[in-house]
Amino acid sequence: MGDEKKKVAVFDIDGTIFRSSLLIEVTDALIDSGVFPQNAKEIYVDAHKRWLERKGEYEHYIMAVVEAFLTHLQGVAYADFMEVAERTVERQKNHTYRYTRDLARDLKRRGYFLLAISHSPKAILEKFCAELGFDKVYGKLYETGETGRFTGRILDEHLIANKANILRRAVEKENLTLKKSVGVGDTESDIPFLEMVDDPVCFNPNSTLYRHARINRWRIVVERKDVIYHL
Repeated sequence: MGDEKKKVAVFDIDGTIFRSSLLIEVTDALIDSGVFPQNAKEIYVDAHKRWLERKGEYEHYIMAVVEAFLTHLQGVAYADFMEVAERTVERQKNHTYRYTRDLARDLKRRGYFLLAISHSPKAILEKFCAELGFDKVYGKLYETGETGRFTGRILDEHLIANKANILRRAVEKENLTLKKSVGVGDTESDIPFLEMVDDPVCFNPNSTLYRHARINRWRIVVERKDVIYHL
């Protein structure tokens, strides 16, 4: 019995379980707390405004936040980052979508191995996902030097960029099976791992993932206010 493989459920986190982006929230918090300079927000303020007004793409906004984060992370003490990250998780941990939160809990009760794959920093992901009972978390790792400060370099960036390879790696390392597996994503970057699972769920998908899901007859679920739509 000890060698029996566990079924896996793999989730993207930002925009699927969490109703925002952990990277956006921690970047804003780092600025507000003075760890990042106030002018760091200038890098993404216009992209944010255009997205709010539905004149620009969310992808442009999130990439501008990534630029701000990477620009100002170098030289920041790991301890200072983690203090802000922990406060951010404590403030945001219940800001989840009901459908995916309940799905994760149900799958956990049914014995599934919960796997999170995200492009947000692993340090904050682990804190957030622990609240939801995830077994393993993959996120971006940022190098720290001998002084305990970030160097600005991302470790194994090629690995985290390919979510399908991460799923294959987890299946092998954790003695999992893809039989009756479940996957939940919201953008086209999730397509590679959604193609691997038996039950792909496209939750609040963007237009590219929506079109792909329709062609492949994948489940599409949309949660708006207090209504959950199965399309």
